[in-house]
Amino acid sequence: MRRTERLFQIIQVLRRARRPVTGQHLAEELEVSLRTLYRDMAELIAQRVPIRGEAGTGYVLDSGYDLPPLMLTADELEAAVLGAKWVAARGDDALARGAEDLIAKLSSVVPAELEPVIVDAGVYPVTRFDNRVKDSFDVSLARSAIRHQQKLHIEYTDEYGSVSSRTIWPFLIAYWEDVRMVCAWCELRDDFRHFRTDRVISADLLEERFRERIAVLRAQWNAQREAERERCTEADRSA
Repeated sequence: MRRTERLFQIIQVLRRARRPVTGQHLAEELEVSLRTLYRDMAELIAQRVPIRGEAGTGYVLDSGYDLPPLMLTADELEAAVLGAKWVAARGDDALARGAEDLIAKLSSVVPAELEPVIVDAGVYPVTRFDNRVKDSFDVSLARSAIRHQQKLHIEYTDEYGSVSSRTIWPFLIAYWEDVRMVCAWCELRDDFRHFRTDRVISADLLEERFRERIAVLRAQWNAQREAERERCTEADRSA
């Protein structure tokens, strides 16, 4: 890895980190010595990259700092294009348009030498359209509810054809190859429930916001799923 690429990579590591990153961790990820890492950090700081911290305590990149698109690597562009193409094929209509717009914007801002990475990308998601289930409502409503932490009122049909009226707190939309699920806290059941997007008869975004933070709901949901997996594992061992 050239030094310029390594400097960009250091910034990327710091951008995705939620806590201070130690020099030892950075050196191991970049596969360089600590001495080289400290020289790189000094160079970045000299170039006025807003990095705080020092050797032994960890480094933090100040919020608000960003890299212009022309600094994206070929691998990063291919990752973005592959993900966008999958979303364009599998997302709801609004999300699919957003994915197509993303590819168009990337094409317009990258330097000429990187244009082939997007135009003639050698990566492509293989999908089966014969088994794709169509959404029965505008899923962008659920995405908006998640972004703004608003309640969603739905009329829902279960696998047996029974219809129920629910007020839910959506916090995640799970995308499988053939179906999509809205993961939410259900006020009717007072528990987490999963709602297939092809079984929602109607959906209305409510003005009322739910009290629990999205991150907390996801953490509780993950903990519940993990506990269920452990119970299943114990049951299998006992059988």
